[in-house]
Formats: sequence, structure tokens, C-alpha cells
Amino acid sequence: MNAVPVVVCPDCDGMTFTLEPCRCTTYGDRFLADADALGPRREAYRSCEQCRGAGTVAYPCYRCGRRGRRRAQLVVTVANLDTGAVASHQVVPGGLDPRRDPAGHWVVDLASRVRELAATVGAVLDEADAPSLWLDRQWRPDLPATLRQELEAHAILRADHAPWRLVLGRSTAPATADPTARLARLCTLADLLLLDLVVEARRQDAGFGWAVRYEVPGSPVPLGSPGWCRDLPEVLACTDVAKALSGLAERGLTAPARLLRPDSPRPPAASVVDVDQLERRVLADCVDPAGGDELPGAQALWREGRWWHTTLRAAEPVETLTEQPTGQVVRRVRVPVSRGYEPPDPPWLGEPVEWRQCPDCRPHSRLRACDCRLGGRAADPDCPHCCGAGLRPSALHCFTCGDTHRLHQTVVVTITDLRHRVVHLAWQAGTPEVAPLVATQPGGKPVVQLPDRYRLGSWAAVLGARPDDLADADGGQQISKDLRDGYVTLPWAGADPVGEHVRSAGRGTPAGRLIVVATSPDAPPLTQLLRLALGLDLALVVAVCDLRHNAANPLLADGLRWSVEVKPLDAPVRPDDFPHRPSLAAALAWCVECLTDAVAGAAPTDPTSPISVPCSGPRDVVDPEQDLLRLAARHAGQVITVRFTRAGCTVHRHDDDGVRLLAEAPDLRDLRLT
Repeated sequence: MNAVPVVVCPDCDGMTFTLEPCRCTTYGDRFLADADALGPRREAYRSCEQCRGAGTVAYPCYRCGRRGRRRAQLVVTVANLDTGAVASHQVVPGGLDPRRDPAGHWVVDLASRVRELAATVGAVLDEADAPSLWLDRQWRPDLPATLRQELEAHAILRADHAPWRLVLGRSTAPATADPTARLARLCTLADLLLLDLVVEARRQDAGFGWAVRYEVPGSPVPLGSPGWCRDLPEVLACTDVAKALSGLAERGLTAPARLLRPDSPRPPAASVVDVDQLERRVLADCVDPAGGDELPGAQALWREGRWWHTTLRAAEPVETLTEQPTGQVVRRVRVPVSRGYEPPDPPWLGEPVEWRQCPDCRPHSRLRACDCRLGGRAADPDCPHCCGAGLRPSALHCFTCGDTHRLHQTVVVTITDLRHRVVHLAWQAGTPEVAPLVATQPGGKPVVQLPDRYRLGSWAAVLGARPDDLADADGGQQISKDLRDGYVTLPWAGADPVGEHVRSAGRGTPAGRLIVVATSPDAPPLTQLLRLALGLDLALVVAVCDLRHNAANPLLADGLRWSVEVKPLDAPVRPDDFPHRPSLAAALAWCVECLTDAVAGAAPTDPTSPISVPCSGPRDVVDPEQDLLRLAARHAGQVITVRFTRAGCTVHRHDDDGVRLLAEAPDLRDLRLT
């Protein structure tokens, strides 16, 4: 492979570090500063804990990785995920073909080149994935070649935060989201899950920012900007069900908990919604009809089978004080926004849920339970962190309540397949249940198991899903084994098992509601990622651990655990790499989500080593899933890692003393294991 130019890092001038203005100069020589009074850099804070009043701080140069030199090379790779075909184009000084844009700047527009690569591999791409390169104003085609290439190298270095860019495409164009159909689906699901669907427009710069999200009734209007989408069709196109549910807990931490009446009269099926009419109505509500003044925004809430419209009005300002690493305190004044009209409660909302104050945190403060109280112990009077108070400042969420500051006596559990099936459960503390002892923790705490109605895995089977596919609707985190199988660790013998189960299930939930999704992850087959990794000349690393023999032990992880990653060819197999995804589909979905970052991170760290420029056509591969399952079953309880490359595959076993190479061969089916 031809060598690429290596130049002195222009950010640190080859010194491997940079001198940057200290953070204290943002606010000047003041202990108490206003966050809104920002301007040009001011004098340093004399008592600064970072720069000691010097005003500058030395930082390692992150652009060159403290090497002082950088590689002037950018590689753009287009890949067809369906076939594994790959085509690449490298950008190096002297090989550019800049054009003038309407503003007169010299630009290297790679969009046309990316389209050519996409046609080569038969992929359909999004035009937004095509990068561009802007040259310095001094660049001209009549400059000497040495100076011209130096300016081109600096332009490439400005874009080398991702020196290897992967643009993924498919053989066929993905179906575009119809805003009307998307909104109708979101409304139908809101009625199914007994949630509010909120369409919000908030003033932002010279226009409006739009957001579409789910909320539990009683949630306050979130602070900050709703998003960057400039109209309702745009935000609907990029907001699917998972994104609308994301952040549900954070938005509803302070919402009052209520029981549900799922058997109450249901609203009629959602009719076709006129998106344009809804958008015009929300925008019209952003102006005060009484005085014609501009309001901060407006909302439309889908509740009880109809739209409820409300304005957003500025509330009383709230002042917060934040300690800075410099030793200063910054004062921020925020103006919260509240609804001008609250719709009436829907008929499916029941009585309020009883609760008690969380003993391990304090509202409106950062005080949390100290580590000296772990395991139910009394506060240590000699603790260096809390000095016997039992509470200490922390930036983490309260482990007991998840920052709701309330321990609810009832948790409402909703399990759904996000299509048409849903189950609503109410678990109430104090309910007498037969919970036999199944194990004992090493510290002596008893572990009991509750009946089927408290086991989410049993309800997953009712919805036709695998128990391992259960995930939190807000963020997609896997449901714990305790909630899946109804295991409860009691703080002492004779404690209320249902109450402990309710406390665990309701930690950090919005309005005491736990919403669980029972669907298989949307992931491509393993063969697709294997073809793609081989086409990129990278390694596909698949790790699996068979723990199915632990199914009856509540203290140990069980089932199959998977991980799938794309890594450089020289990346070692680390002993601490443990697969933690509950299914192969979940591991594949996560691998696809991180694929572009993984490829960018596969670029060599040594600036003298060029980035490969892979090009390959479609290839046939054999699905290795069954062979991987047989390997995992043969070495049950141990992690088996298989690396697939163009040269073949290698099998590694994770033992107590490290990673052991078991075998290597051109194909997994040809391996002879020792």
C-alpha cells in the first residue's frame, strides 16, 4: 500500500499538547458568576483550582493523540449491507478535484463520488450521508504544487475526526415514513398503552422546534428546546415508536401515580388525522388571542381518542447554583414553561397510589445515601464521606427511588408487543402471596420466588414473545432476571416479598408505571454482518456463553449471552470481554447501531500506517450460528470467542488464567478443537 502524507499536527504544532484558556476565564475573576453574562474571554479567577490564576491550562492534544503528527488521509467507504459488496475512495493531497460553490469557496464535493460508489455496489443511499471538504481561502489551482498540497492536507485534517467513514446502503430503497400514517399509529398506540401523545411546537431562534413524544398524564413541560425539526411532517418522519417513548421516565419522574382502569370505555378507533390542519392549529395557539403577543409555544395532546389543544406560557423564573471544577459557582436563571390549559382526566385513570418519602435522598438537593449504609447497615460515625450523617452529595440517581423521591405502594406494569396486544397489571405491596424459599444470598438474605402473575417472563409467553426479548420501553434495557422470573431478595426473613418486588420494579419509573416491550429486536442476519466485515477487511468477533444450566439458580445469570463486534484485524481478544446480550438478534442490532463508529475506530492509530481502501464484490458465506451454538454447549459456562477474517477463523476460550487459542482454520466447520 502506498504511503500517505504525514504532517505536523497544526493544532499543537507538534508539541503533543495545547495551551487552552482555562474555564475560569469564561466568567472572570468572580466567585459567583451569571451563566447568561457570557462574552469574550475575561481575566482569570485568582483562586482557580485548575490554573491557579494563570488563565491557561495545558491539555493533551486529542487531535493527534499526543503524537505530534497526523495522517493526511480520508477514506470514504460505501457498503451494501444486503450483499456485503464494498467500494472505497480515498482523499489525499494532490488527488482532489475542487469546484467553486455559489459563494466562491473551493469545495471538494464527495457526493457525486459517493453516488458512483453506491452504483458500483448496487446500494441505495441517503444523500445526507455524503461528506464535503472545504479548502482554505488561500487555495488556488495556480499555486505551486507543494503549497497547494499543504493547504489540501490541512483541509483533510479538519475532517479527520472520522478518518474512515462508512456509508451504509441497502439493495432497495427503504420505505419512506408517511407522516399521516405515522401519526395515526402513534395515536393508536397511545390509546393502547394508556399514555398521552404530545405534539409540541416551541419558539426557537427565528422559527419553531417541533417534538412528538409520549407522556404519562400529569407530566410537566420539559425544560429546554424540544428539537431541531422545523415542521410537523419532518418530526414525524424521524420519530418512530421507540424514539417517542425514549425519555418517558425522565419526563414523568414528578407526575402523580394513579391506578389504571383498562376496562373503562375505550375511545373509538383513531380516524385519519390531517397533519397540515394539526400543524396550523398548534402554530395558531403560539400567539395569545387576547393581546396578540407571542407565546413560548403550544401543544396538542392526544387523550381519550381526541386532540386537546393548549398554549404554553412562561412561569416564574427558577434560579439554580452550580459548582464548577474551577471553584466558582455559576448562577443560572431558567424560565420554565407550563400549560395554559390542562385537559380533563381520561376515564382510564383511577385512584391515586399511596406512597411514602424515600429515606435515602432529599428533594431539590444532591444528597444521596452514603456507601457506608449499603446492605441496610447503620451510618458509620467515622465515615470520611458523610461523618456519620448517612447522606453525602452525589451526581448519581438515588438507587432506592431513581430520583422520584417516592416509594409507591403499587406499581402498574404494562406489557405490550407494540402492535395490538397489551396486558396491564397492578402489583400492590402487602398482598399476601405464597413465596417459597429458593436460595440464600452469601450474606444470609433469603431469596423467594413469587407466583406467575409477578413473573414478566410468563406474561411474555402470553403475548407470543420469548422471555429474553423483554426490554424496558424507555431505552430498550433488558429486563432483569428477578423481574423476569419473580425472584425477590428479602432484606430479612419475614419481610413483605410483594412489597420488595414493587419497590424494585417501580424504581425510577414515571408515575409508578413500568412499560415493558415484548418484541424481538429488528436485526439483520448474522451472515450479512459477516459478509460486510469480510468486505471491509476487518474482523467480525462473535462471543457466546452458554449459561442455560443456571436456569434454576436465581443467584446466577442464565440463558445464552452474545456479543457481535466489528474490530481491526490486529485487535486482541481481551480476557474481560464478556457477552451480555440476551440473544443473537439483540447483539446484531447493537452491532449495526455502532457500525459506523466501529469502522471509524478501526483506522490505525499510528499516523505512518495508512488506512486501507477496501473494495470487494458480493460474496457467499455459510451461516455459522449452529456451529457457534455447538461450540458454546461443548464449553458450557465459559466464554467462546470466534474471530472471522478473510484468512479464516480462530476460536478462543476464556479461562481463569486468560484467553486460550483453541484452534484456527479457513472455515468454522473444519475446526478440530482440543
